[in-house]
Amino acid sequence: MAGSLDERLAALRSTYRRLGPQEAAVAAREGALLVDIRYAALRDRDGTIPGAVIVERNELEWRLDPSGSHRLPQAVAYDLQVVVVCNEGYASTLAAASLHALGLTRATDLAGGFQAWRAAGLPVAPPDGTPTVPTPSVAAG
Repeated sequence: MAGSLDERLAALRSTYRRLGPQEAAVAAREGALLVDIRYAALRDRDGTIPGAVIVERNELEWRLDPSGSHRLPQAVAYDLQVVVVCNEGYASTLAAASLHALGLTRATDLAGGFQAWRAAGLPVAPPDGTPTVPTPSVAAG
């Protein structure tokens, strides 16, 4: 698919329904897995979403593949609803598309990312000076 990145993002976003901050909060309360893919410096600066798992972007597919040996304990089925969260809602679109290609057809992302979540007044665990780390996989057991 040729074109600008903005065109690519628009095309990808037309294939699924993105969630706004309030919708993502409701989805999480109903069992969706919130996955924070922001890099550590942003998490350590801005805080985290309580209950979200932290997965570095370069490990996302390995951590969410339900049949993988390095999956998260929560990644138990391909029909799991996953809401990917990046900082502003751009990288999460590419991540959600990658999860769709892996077979996670209910994957979506948070429009506006963490910054939209925080701006909506939803809960944020403030940074406490302790570096954040990715959520362990079942292989780390």
